[in-house]
Amino acid sequence: MLTLHFAPNSRAGRIVWLLEELELAYDINKMAFHPQDLKSDAHRARHPLGRVPVLDDGDIRIFESGAIVEYVLARHKNGGLRPAEAAAEFPEYLQWFHYCEGMVMPPVNTIVVQTVLLPPDRRDETALAQAKRLLSKALEPVNAALEGRDYVIGDFSAADIMLGHACFMSNRLGCVGDDMPHLKAYVERIANRPAFKTAIEMQ
Repeated sequence: MLTLHFAPNSRAGRIVWLLEELELAYDINKMAFHPQDLKSDAHRARHPLGRVPVLDDGDIRIFESGAIVEYVLARHKNGGLRPAEAAAEFPEYLQWFHYCEGMVMPPVNTIVVQTVLLPPDRRDETALAQAKRLLSKALEPVNAALEGRDYVIGDFSAADIMLGHACFMSNRLGCVGDDMPHLKAYVERIANRPAFKTAIEMQ
């Protein structure tokens, strides 16, 4: 049985979404997004930095959301939500799968720190403004790629679980403007997927 160590409002939501889309059985160890849980000795034994998600699969333990997605697809759903390596869309799949952590999530992280995690007297408006500009620039190629498509490579794939979750978070932070209509529509399509709704309801 797969066990997901989860905290709300984190990348662990991606893994719930993935497992629901694949209709795989799993257990949840739900923790508070708080140092009392995440930095506890018990959880630091699972992840040295006290982060989520962490997935247990029998004697195997793995962390990092992208690594978990790739592991689950390879070990539990070979061929599911992933184009074959010889397929024409495979290179683009890889590109967008990794684009979210390389380009989208770094400014998202800064925005969350500057608007939610830090107390008002420690926030830096210059850093916040810069992060918002970087996020807007990072999202523009995604908006362009979605023109005429429902999902980033055409059909729904694990690239959407990675990038789509990041775009949903960006929209929730108010950083997907009306000048990105394809991205706006994409976020709405994602939000209406039953498996995604299940993941978000755990938040």
